[in-house]
Amino acid sequence: MFDGRPLVGLTARRLAQGRVSGWQSAGSGERAGYMDRVRAAGGLPVLLDPAPGAAGDAEDLVARLDALVLTGGPDVEPSRYGQAAHDSVYGTDAHVDDFETAITRAALAARLPVLAICRGIQVLNVVCGGTLYQHIPDRPGVEPHGRPGERDGERIQRIDIVGDSRLARVMGTTEPMCSCHHHQAVDQLGDGLRVVGRAADGVVEAIELIDPGVPVLAVQWHPEDTAANDPAQQALFDAVVADARAVHHH
Repeated sequence: MFDGRPLVGLTARRLAQGRVSGWQSAGSGERAGYMDRVRAAGGLPVLLDPAPGAAGDAEDLVARLDALVLTGGPDVEPSRYGQAAHDSVYGTDAHVDDFETAITRAALAARLPVLAICRGIQVLNVVCGGTLYQHIPDRPGVEPHGRPGERDGERIQRIDIVGDSRLARVMGTTEPMCSCHHHQAVDQLGDGLRVVGRAADGVVEAIELIDPGVPVLAVQWHPEDTAANDPAQQALFDAVVADARAVHHH
């Protein structure tokens, strides 16, 4: 029964044996910041475990969820977009790619509200037929956008948002200061998408669907890092929960 708090699924990470001190076995989890920001927006967060075979559950999950947050994480296997892997590619996992591809496809088909963060924007672009820059510091004039997977590895930078975009309306600004820690980014854009945010060096930092009826927000930075103190970042979580609530009122 819907209690007024939308059920928001968040993609989790499989944690290898030994990754969590004190646990004897492998596990599944996600950083608390994502859940905290969904709760602050009035949503009820639930973790989605990308177990082997879980891709087969994607449509059933989407049918029960009110919104989906695609979280950050390691790299998408480059063969998914027709490329051989660069030496810098790390952490690829076929089961996770299978699950996140399937649930993203199912969410788009169901027009489910989606917030895609960091790895999430990359999954979205690949699902829509796009490709990724595998290592943006290889591009002339592009400095590292923080260091992924490292403590204190973020780089705070201004992102330029297209003024007539849904993202600008949601955030209430076209020049948010954003916490980045990624070494990959959108290259060729997938079908039905448009670029709505870039860093000063031209790297794509936000995309959205051309179809305004599909409530998808996708950002390359990590809004959960700074949302507790930055209303523009919290507004992304507020928007996906509000979209989920609006679905129930129809």
